[in-house]
Amino acid sequence: MLSLTKLVLALSCTLGYALAFDGDITYYTPGLGSCGKTNTDSDLVVALSPAQFSTVPDACGKKIQISLDGKKATATVVDKCPACSPNSIDVSSTVFQSLAPLTQGRAKISWSFS
Repeated sequence: MLSLTKLVLALSCTLGYALAFDGDITYYTPGLGSCGKTNTDSDLVVALSPAQFSTVPDACGKKIQISLDGKKATATVVDKCPACSPNSIDVSSTVFQSLAPLTQGRAKISWSFS
């Protein structure tokens, strides 16, 4: 039985509705991701929390828009972040640096599927 949150998330991705999530952003060094492709730190990529990755139909390859203090970035889903809490994401350092300095390490963001 699907929880209401999982159902709303699945429907929003399937039907294209904009559903915003608030969580943390951190960065990592991409490699071979859960989607089966190898990416590098210069790629604009994101790893979703297990909560989002497992409930979004065909998550791999979907684009998300990330907002932080008026700055925006777009990244492509290529991986799952096992350590991320629900609604939090892990991005390449290239994406992170477009929103905040790497020395910050973690920030509160809002994101949605494009």
